[in-house]
Amino acid sequence: MTPNTHLEIDTSLCGKVVKLTQGYTQTLLHTTRAMGTDAQGLVHGGFVFGAADYAAMSAVNDPYVVLGAATSTFLAPVKVGDVVVCKAKVTNEKGKKKQVLVEAFVSEKLVFTGEFTTFVLEKHVLEN
Repeated sequence: MTPNTHLEIDTSLCGKVVKLTQGYTQTLLHTTRAMGTDAQGLVHGGFVFGAADYAAMSAVNDPYVVLGAATSTFLAPVKVGDVVVCKAKVTNEKGKKKQVLVEAFVSEKLVFTGEFTTFVLEKHVLEN
């Protein structure tokens, strides 16, 4: 299956799709010093959230998918140099609304979970 959404995203910031099937994706985010917040190398949570959001959008894999809402929990810190694996699965569909569960791991450790509510629109969100 080929990606059909977010085709111009900067994968260095949001991760790269490494597995894609109907309603499921895995992405990899290689964290860098630019993502760090302090001398200890703590990665800003926004990068982890962004990677999870991108994984959710990729699991839906529609060019007109948008994020409507998200609930998330950060379970452990991510540090510069970590590789974050996001696993996203569409768990519920009702019309244009799709719920996506995302779990993010560093090695085998769960560092983030999120439930993303997405909507598939009839046209690009920026079109009038």
